Amino acid sequence: MFDQLEGLDARFQEVEAQLQDPAIVSDSKKLRELTKLRAELEPVVLTWQAQRNRMQQLKEAEEILADKSMDAELREMAELEIPDLKAAIEAGDLELKKLLVPKDPKDARNVILEVRAGTGGEEAALFAAELFRMYVRFAERKGFKVSVLDESEADMGGLKEAVAEIEGEGAYSVFRFESGVHRVQRVPKTETQGRIHTSAATVAVMPEADEVDIEIHQKDLRVDTFCSGGKGGQSVNTTYSAVRLTHLPTNTVVQCQDERSQLKNMAKAMTVLRSRLLEKAQAEVDAESSALRKSQVGSGDRSEKIRTYNFPQSRVTDHRVNVTIHQLDSFMQGQIEPILEPLRAAHEAERLQQLGA
Repeated sequence: MFDQLEGLDARFQEVEAQLQDPAIVSDSKKLRELTKLRAELEPVVLTWQAQRNRMQQLKEAEEILADKSMDAELREMAELEIPDLKAAIEAGDLELKKLLVPKDPKDARNVILEVRAGTGGEEAALFAAELFRMYVRFAERKGFKVSVLDESEADMGGLKEAVAEIEGEGAYSVFRFESGVHRVQRVPKTETQGRIHTSAATVAVMPEADEVDIEIHQKDLRVDTFCSGGKGGQSVNTTYSAVRLTHLPTNTVVQCQDERSQLKNMAKAMTVLRSRLLEKAQAEVDAESSALRKSQVGSGDRSEKIRTYNFPQSRVTDHRVNVTIHQLDSFMQGQIEPILEPLRAAHEAERLQQLGA
């Protein structure tokens, strides 16, 4: 590991020098590449430089302690420093291992977020709408741009399904843990006896696919246009601006009616379609990944849950990391970090274990 870190340090110093070169500064493409590389290397290199200093300090302290000719007070100070230095070095080693874990290239991508009502009828649709609003608020708090691509409303104002694009650096790394079945326990608005009901909604999070990831042939597409409805306003549903795409080989159907322009809706629908096909392709070549998605999303039945939202007790429990918080109101307002952080930590620990770190 030390040789690798020294190599990264040397590369960092090289990049620093290149960024001072007037020829590089005047080349915007090269400048962007080097600036991005510097940003990627900097956290690792700075952590390694600090760790290297601590290791040198420990070596010097141990030498002083072992030298009987040294002043007694100096040897006592060294003896006191050694435990703290060892603890700091141990923590530094763990941090370096985390930083050296290869990043998932999908983490930096935008996200296609899909929320659908599951078991529970109108109550499930109402909960799906609340979940969707929660994610929109969370995304906006993080500085991401949210574009609603499609919504299908239920009779009582909930959502049968909703699809959104979330744009921003690292969006997938933030949302990736939300895929699965979300269960809600509460007294529905339609319940006259005050009984608690259990319903469910499913969430799917997909990294946005690039055109180079998935090639879609025109002959494999059926394109239908129709009048937009729902929240688009009166002027929206007077033209055939909404687009429905059917990928014939896989029978995958995507529609978008968010924009007044048919061309814009077509472009957004293609983005969603590519992302779904990429996810499908990855699942087919990765059996483990496929099994994981099946266990997370499943059929939408209330028994297949990753998280439970208990309104009477103001409680949210994530069953994957066995974490419970009693801040349901703020959670539903988009403050979901108290659950996301343990999930991220567990994911990092699992990757370290897989790499034998």
